[in-house]
Amino acid sequence: MIVHFEPASEEGIASIVRSAASERVTLAIVGGGTRLGLGNPVRADRTLSTRRLSGIVNYNPAEMTMSALAGTPLSEVEAALEAKGQMLSFEPMDHRPIFGISGEPTIGGVFAANVSGPRRYVAGAARDSLLGVRFVNGRGELIKAGGRVMKNVTGLDLVKLMAGSYGTLGILTEVTFKVLPLPSATATVVVSGLNDAEAAAVMAEAMAQPVEVSGAVHLPESVRGRFVGGSLPEGAATVLRLEGLEASIAMRAEKLAAALARFGPVSRLDAVQSKLLWAEIRDVMPYADGTRRPLWRVSVAPSAGHQLVAALRLQTGVDAFYDWQGGLVWLRMEAEPEAELLRRYVGALGGGHAMLIRADDASRGRIPAFEPQAPAVAQLSERVRAQLDPSRIFNPGRMATAA
Repeated sequence: MIVHFEPASEEGIASIVRSAASERVTLAIVGGGTRLGLGNPVRADRTLSTRRLSGIVNYNPAEMTMSALAGTPLSEVEAALEAKGQMLSFEPMDHRPIFGISGEPTIGGVFAANVSGPRRYVAGAARDSLLGVRFVNGRGELIKAGGRVMKNVTGLDLVKLMAGSYGTLGILTEVTFKVLPLPSATATVVVSGLNDAEAAAVMAEAMAQPVEVSGAVHLPESVRGRFVGGSLPEGAATVLRLEGLEASIAMRAEKLAAALARFGPVSRLDAVQSKLLWAEIRDVMPYADGTRRPLWRVSVAPSAGHQLVAALRLQTGVDAFYDWQGGLVWLRMEAEPEAELLRRYVGALGGGHAMLIRADDASRGRIPAFEPQAPAVAQLSERVRAQLDPSRIFNPGRMATAA
């Protein structure tokens, strides 16, 4: 039987880690347990959860910063921000639908996995909002980023290292991050009937317009009908989000629609429809289908996304839609993960990052979930981990790289 720890303090976490290090016992690090499917399976002797380390430590709306303990539910953080008209700009995805699980996402888990949504390509990733961290390293020492110099990692940004480390470098206990004002209005301009290549051109044109598009996504016909109760027009939908003041939205939407009218029929979703649509895009709802069919998150150049999917369709059965102006491809394989084929095509198209998000247990056990690192980067990663977790007790087997 695996022992499960739920300490309620930093010192409690540090004590457990010191004991584990001295006994050479490995620890699976979890928050709310909603992202256990990310990365390769962790095989550890014991589990340590931060869910009892919960609460907002400090929130200064005027300075647009918040500090919260790592186990604080994400919903609690977002509710506190919304009450003051603010938000997490990077729009973190909720992984529960695609994994078909329950539980409560935590703010520590968001930053540990660097979880970002549709606004990332204009507002930055989760790590770009992270200002400071407190964490327990593999020796059971409490580290505050910037307040302690770690031997042989001098010059490296510990805050950025912890974001996206998936619990392999240390146990986050507290995070400090910046927030932004909530937009007072939202609208979505829709261009209908485009194929994937045409949509890539339209999204590029939209981003070149002086209208501040905060979301650019193409939904092929295969997924279009799975959004917002069918409120999107018929045909494939290229959707472009505008946020800001109501008067500004009206003028910018009109200007954008005029610029794109030559590409196809243009329509508009109102604020209620937009909110629902972008939440479903964020959470990849077309593939929250109750199956374990392989699901990939592929980052490439915006012009390469549709080329990647077209090449794969000649070899295997795939379904896909495009976020980040085409630079993020959510790709579901109909049978096998086809990791070698996918990564070979990604390399041929200029490189990128292909992360296996979901698959059956056998596939997750044999396929590297993260894009293999270049030798020099892998050596640096090992040096950093040797300093922060010398006994390799945290999340063995996950093999994370920053995404």
